[in-house]
Amino acid sequence: MKFSRIEVALKMKEVGMVPVFYHQDVEICKEVLKACYEGGARVFEFTNRGDFAHEVFAELVKFRNIEMPEMAMGIGSIYDAGTTALYLQIGADFIVSPILNADMAKVCNRRKVSWSPGCGSLTEISYAEELGAEVVKIFPGAQVGGPDFVKAVKGPQPWSSIMPTGGVKPEKENLTSWIKAGVHCVGIGSQLFVKGDDGNYNIGQITSKVKEVIEIIKELR
Repeated sequence: MKFSRIEVALKMKEVGMVPVFYHQDVEICKEVLKACYEGGARVFEFTNRGDFAHEVFAELVKFRNIEMPEMAMGIGSIYDAGTTALYLQIGADFIVSPILNADMAKVCNRRKVSWSPGCGSLTEISYAEELGAEVVKIFPGAQVGGPDFVKAVKGPQPWSSIMPTGGVKPEKENLTSWIKAGVHCVGIGSQLFVKGDDGNYNIGQITSKVKEVIEIIKELR
């Protein structure tokens, strides 16, 4: 772990956007990670979605250590304490889950690692905070109620730091609705990672898209 949970939460707030990405090819992942970094991203979530994903992530962390010292590297799609421990062992700065699992909180809290569980109700958000979550993920963001849900939560719980993933688009109108609702930051997946006509990732366009999203968020704040 390179960054504490406080440092990760501050980076998320400062930049306002977390790219969410998975690919089984480590070289493609390195190119995409570097593209995001050059676009201004300082927090990156790799998702635990395929066989040997932990081996790809381990290589990305080593690559980050040399090439991108300011990038906080996190892992998403984690469901249990055992997998949480595995990723902490190979350098994850934060853990993200689509669900709320209290056993994962204990593993992260012992190491002062940021843990963002997926929540879909005010009760879940409050319970996650009771378990020590600094930034709570709402997932799937659009389906649980979108920006209106965030705004409604922030009424009785203005202290809640919320990161929606799912339903966030890298477009000004969509980003405006989320930022104005009071999110801590947003997670953006596939729509951020532009592909060319040949089906390969367009690295230059990914950098431009990341930069554009971060600039929009800064303007809106």
